[in-house]
Amino acid sequence: MDQFLDWLARMGHLIGDAAVQIGDSRVSVTSIFTLLTVLIGSWLAARYLERTIQRLLARSAGGSGSSVGYAVGRLLRYLVWVLGSIVGLQLIGFELSSLALIGGALGVGIGFGLQNVVANFVAGIVLLVERTLKVGDFIELASGVRGTIREIGIRYTRVTTNSSVDVIVPNSEFTSQRVVNWTLDNRYRRLNIPFGVAYGSDKEVVRRAVVAAAKTVEHTVEDEHRQTDIWFTRFADSALEFELVVWVGPTAVHRPGAMTSLYLWAIDDALREHSIEIPFPQRDLHVRSGQLPVSMISPDKPA
Repeated sequence: MDQFLDWLARMGHLIGDAAVQIGDSRVSVTSIFTLLTVLIGSWLAARYLERTIQRLLARSAGGSGSSVGYAVGRLLRYLVWVLGSIVGLQLIGFELSSLALIGGALGVGIGFGLQNVVANFVAGIVLLVERTLKVGDFIELASGVRGTIREIGIRYTRVTTNSSVDVIVPNSEFTSQRVVNWTLDNRYRRLNIPFGVAYGSDKEVVRRAVVAAAKTVEHTVEDEHRQTDIWFTRFADSALEFELVVWVGPTAVHRPGAMTSLYLWAIDDALREHSIEIPFPQRDLHVRSGQLPVSMISPDKPA
């Protein structure tokens, strides 16, 4: 047993003395374990710091503080990661000047295949600093994806649609393409719901019926600056075309499709109740009477 323990001790010394020379720095197995310990500790500390900052700011500033806390906490998390990596390298005696060779290799790698990763990382930092897009915002991308931002990461942003589908969007897409933010500054939005009625319908009856029906829909907002109204838009081929102009509150902004359906349902019920016809395309075929002369000429005989 003593011989076995002596053998383990010798092996431990051998492993501890094993080292790799990188430039002017000598990196041993013990140094590697030290570096891993520092890196893991910095990652855990960064995660705890991020959650603490987010919780404190959300508690002190209410709803607006949650988005600020997310941005500040996420930036501090990245900063702690970088500082922890630098401290760990210095603790093992690694000269930071030796990173010039590694930096050159990374530069070549970035030129060939990592430019997208770097672009997404920089775009993520820009999003967190500018705060034109925040966690909880309802957005619409140029690709047609609509949903709520749930997370802004190093490389991607997670967008959850109203169908509970998570879409992973590269951060660079938000800085290089058009993005519609439905909830950037104002939590109230106006919806324009088009509909049509048959020619000959009383326009004032249409206005009163549809406006009254729209006000009964949940989440409709009525105040001094936001009024429900009807716009007469144009004379179409088969209908008088109108638009219901209505304002909705913060909860409904995240559900434009569902709210449009509710208003269309209310419009249909109101028009039916007042016996107002909803038209559909029609074509009239007129057959004119007359005579059609027909001559019978044999193909074997000249005309």
